[in-house]
Amino acid sequence: MAQRLIDDVFDALDEQTVVVPGTGTLDVVIPSLARSLAAVHEQRRALEAQIKALLEAHPLSKVLTSMPGVAVRTAAVLLVTVGDGTSFPTAAHLASYAGLAPATKSSGTSIHGEHAPRGGNRQLKRAMFLSAFAALHDPASRTYYDKCRARGKTHTQALLRLARHRISVVFAMLRDGTFYESRAPEAAAA
Repeated sequence: MAQRLIDDVFDALDEQTVVVPGTGTLDVVIPSLARSLAAVHEQRRALEAQIKALLEAHPLSKVLTSMPGVAVRTAAVLLVTVGDGTSFPTAAHLASYAGLAPATKSSGTSIHGEHAPRGGNRQLKRAMFLSAFAALHDPASRTYYDKCRARGKTHTQALLRLARHRISVVFAMLRDGTFYESRAPEAAAA
């Protein structure tokens, strides 16, 4: 796509009939920017290959990637931020650390409804949110999401609830070292 964009820009410049001051500098600037962008993409591919190799060497990588919606990036974030999960006594503690545990807003004697907390580990929360979105193709995850939507939750609220549910599953998988086992959609909704 980047190469096509560069070619389109040069084609448009070749078709240009009006000469604008500074056009000549584009012949120098655009190829330089294109080379810089290509170098960044190459560095990113090399870094991704290194991360993938490190992840595959970790004993829990196969456990994490067995879960739908968890690929190399999400598994890497989970291993870096959570480790083997032993530093969290319960799944609720992990969810709180991730910023996925609902918080009750209260002031004095007034108690308002639960809402998503603004704190928590942003990297972990984002990884779990994107993982939940990617897992919508899984029947059990989709059923849970649809159930939340049927209760009147917005798309984002339903995804956050699915992410919270999935972090409990990740906690159990890390604690026990077991692979993901999909439940029937009817059992997942219960």
